Amino acid sequence: QVQLVESGGGLVQAGGSLRLSCAASGRTFGGWPVAWFRQAPGKEGEFVAVISGSGGLRANADSVKGRFTVSRDNAKNTVYLQMNSLKPEDTAVYYCATGRAATMTSPSTMRRYDYWGQGTQVTVSS
Repeated sequence: QVQLVESGGGLVQAGGSLRLSCAASGRTFGGWPVAWFRQAPGKEGEFVAVISGSGGLRANADSVKGRFTVSRDNAKNTVYLQMNSLKPEDTAVYYCATGRAATMTSPSTMRRYDYWGQGTQVTVSS
């Protein structure tokens, strides 16, 4: 069993930066990919970024390319999402997710992720 806890959200002005963290407990990520998703009010969940188990492969959604960077520190069982040049449309609750069935080839498929954090709110003011 894996427990995921996100942190680092908050209120920031447009153009600002935040770094989200996703810490695992209970067991390690086990070399599984870890993804970030977000959900804005009244909208469906949206894939944001994913990183492979080793950290050597990454993929971002087009909406955040060039602005968001995902990284991981397996020694600390933590995955990060560095968010720069934030826009009001980035406002959402951000979730990290992982699981045995997670893959880099279809990272946006939510049903592949068994474990989800509780989410952290990111609000970007204009």
